[in-house]
Amino acid sequence: MHIRLESKKKLLGGALALSPVAYLFALFVIPCLLLVLYSFWSSSAFVMNYSFTIGNYTKILASSAFLWTTWAGMENGLWTAFLSVMFSYPVAYYLTYRARGNWIMYLVLLSWFSSYLVRVYAWRTILGTNGLLNTTLMNLGLIHEPIEFLLFSQFATVLTLIHIMFPFTLLMLVSGMKEVTPDYINAAKDLGATKFQIFVKVVFPMMHKAIVGSFMLAFILAAGDYVTPQMLGGREGVTSGLLIANQFRSAGNWPMGAAMALILALMFMVTYIIVLKLLSLLRLAPGRRYH
Repeated sequence: MHIRLESKKKLLGGALALSPVAYLFALFVIPCLLLVLYSFWSSSAFVMNYSFTIGNYTKILASSAFLWTTWAGMENGLWTAFLSVMFSYPVAYYLTYRARGNWIMYLVLLSWFSSYLVRVYAWRTILGTNGLLNTTLMNLGLIHEPIEFLLFSQFATVLTLIHIMFPFTLLMLVSGMKEVTPDYINAAKDLGATKFQIFVKVVFPMMHKAIVGSFMLAFILAAGDYVTPQMLGGREGVTSGLLIANQFRSAGNWPMGAAMALILALMFMVTYIIVLKLLSLLRLAPGRRYH
């Protein structure tokens, strides 16, 4: 009887998992395999040549333009991810241990009710030479002429991306912080730990997966974004994401775009490994759970 019950549970679990697994396989695994396959072909003006070649990769790695734009996107992603997580942590702490309601969370999530492009244009309006910020500062007499570097700069790009990524990082940190019950924090206080020691020795190791996950989510989305840098970054707003999109849309060179996308994905993986190794060396990411 017990064996039959276990078998039914396994069959039920397999049936429930079949739908999401098929969904991921159809919309993630297969497209990734096609991307790998395309990257070893060649094309010119939407005409595909199916002969095997590694020419796409050699051209990309020899292109200083692609390497420079990739670094520009990676830099945007790193700043966005780091600052988004840093700003989200105190809010997540307050929502988890101090707040009596969820109204702050609802206010943060209200930004999702507006379009991505609407938020980008809103920041253009705020940061422009005749925008809200410059006009307010001039009316208060704090400045005598508009601050030009606020718009069409990396500052504007990162600021806008932080606004877009903040709800994502906040939700992940709140979810991870709920596992760190007040009992652990109170026990650390009773043992004489300072606030910094509590964070480093207790909170961070117990929720490091949520921190790493929120960091990488913000990093990948921000580093791969090309709309915000293009609209707010000025002359330095060209990133590898724009080059990849142009290969598919304008140049008609899908194999080259596929190779660029795979190289960018590889750099994301390398960044993830570096983050994990760094946390491991600092003993902030334990190999086992403490609870």
